[in-house]
Amino acid sequence: MSILRRFKDIMSSNIHALLDKAEDPEKMIDQYLRNLNNDLGKVKSETATIMAEEKRIKRELSECKENIEKMQNYAIKALEEGSEDDARKFLEQKSSYEQKLVELDGAIEIAEANTKQMRQMHDKLVKDINELESRRSILKGKAAVAQTQKRMNELGQSVTGANASKSAFDQMEEKINKSLDEAQAMSELNQSDHDSVDDLMDKYDSSDSKNIDAELEALKQQISSKNE
Repeated sequence: MSILRRFKDIMSSNIHALLDKAEDPEKMIDQYLRNLNNDLGKVKSETATIMAEEKRIKRELSECKENIEKMQNYAIKALEEGSEDDARKFLEQKSSYEQKLVELDGAIEIAEANTKQMRQMHDKLVKDINELESRRSILKGKAAVAQTQKRMNELGQSVTGANASKSAFDQMEEKINKSLDEAQAMSELNQSDHDSVDDLMDKYDSSDSKNIDAELEALKQQISSKNE
């Protein structure tokens, strides 16, 4: 049977080692689950067939043993009644059953071995399926956490970008304020220079006025002296 030829492969397979090497364990688990469930369906069908065959052989084996014992008893009765020919026939039939018994003994050993293998395969497949189902749930949980972390990282980058923009704005505002302060300082310096010039002008304007007053007084004294 094809499924029995796969017995060694199934029993020696290590799904965890294969998954650890997989680039995408979650997808690999889904594929393995499909394969395992497909194998499990075949194993159940084959197991039912093999178990039925085992039961049939056991039944034939039991019937054969009964027939051997029966032929033995009839041979004894025939001899007791003095019929050696009949006894010979019963013993010949007994020999035929004994040959069949040997064949059935070999067949039952094979059937029992096949049933044992099928049960081992069935149990391993069920175990692997349960482990994969559990691992898939864990992986999906991890994937969800990873997606959440990714979104948080993206938000963190946005916040970092916003902080950078705010920092750039603060720097621009500081630069503008500095320019404004410099402009105001320059305005004050210019105003100070203007005030100094005005003060100097007032100084000299005042001096001219004093000279004129002095000259006017001198003229008055001169005229007064002439009149005397």
